Amino acid sequence: MCNLYSHTSNIESIRRMVGDFKRIHDNVGNLEPQPGIFPDYPAPIVRNTPEGRELAKVRWGLPSSQKALYDAASRRADKLREKGKPVDFDKLLKMEPDSGTTNVRNIKTAAGRWNQHWNRWMGVENRCVVPFTSFSEFDNTVENGQKKGDTWFAFDESRPLAFFAGIWVGGWEGVRKIKLGLEKDMELFGFLTCEPNDVVGSIHMKAMPVILTEPEEIETWLTAPKEDAIALQRPLPDGVLEIVSVGKKSDQA
Repeated sequence: MCNLYSHTSNIESIRRMVGDFKRIHDNVGNLEPQPGIFPDYPAPIVRNTPEGRELAKVRWGLPSSQKALYDAASRRADKLREKGKPVDFDKLLKMEPDSGTTNVRNIKTAAGRWNQHWNRWMGVENRCVVPFTSFSEFDNTVENGQKKGDTWFAFDESRPLAFFAGIWVGGWEGVRKIKLGLEKDMELFGFLTCEPNDVVGSIHMKAMPVILTEPEEIETWLTAPKEDAIALQRPLPDGVLEIVSVGKKSDQA
C-alpha cells in the first residue's frame, strides 16, 4: 500500500502532460515542492470540471465504505458495552472517524461486477490524475538491527514527472479525526493500485500504484468510458522504475 509519495515538479510540466487548464484552483499557489506527501494532507490533482480541467490541491484519502465504518463502530460499541457504558449506536456510527482510503484496488468484485462503493465515482466527472515524481513502499527487511524503512521508487535518478490514475470526491461530510469532529464540504482523492511489477514487487509484493506515463493514457483515463478507462489498471512492465532512495521519510532529487 502506497501511503507516502512526493511531487517536486511544476505547473508547466503538468500542463505539458495533461493539456491546458481552463482555471487553476486558488489553493494551489506557486505549487511548492512536496518531497513527502502523507495521507490526509493536501496534494495536487488535475480533475475534470464543467468549465474544463482544473489543477487543485485536495486531501489524500477517499471516503471508506459504509461497511468498514459500520464494522469499526461496532467494535467500538462492543468495547464500551464491556465497560458497562451506555451506547447510542446511531450517534457512534455518525461520529466514527474515517482516516480515509488512500489506495483503491477492488474497482470490480471477484465476480466481475462493479464494486458498489467505488462505481459511483468512476464517471469522468470524478476521475483525476495525481502528479508525482517518486513514491515509497516500506521495506521491513532488517539490516544491522534496523528495518530498511521507506524505499523510494522513480523512473530514474532525475525523478521525472508521471501521474497516478485517481478518483476525487467533493462535498463530503464525515469525521477524519475525533478531535476535529464532523467536517463538511471536504474534497478528497485517492488513486488506483494493481499487481506490482518486478521492481516494486521486490519490496512490496501486494500492489503498486496505477501509473500513467503518456499523454494518451492520461487522456483515456480522464475522458474514456469507464470500461475503457479501467483497462489502465495494470502494472508497469517489469524492469521499469528503480530504487532511488532508502530509509528517509521524504524524497527530493
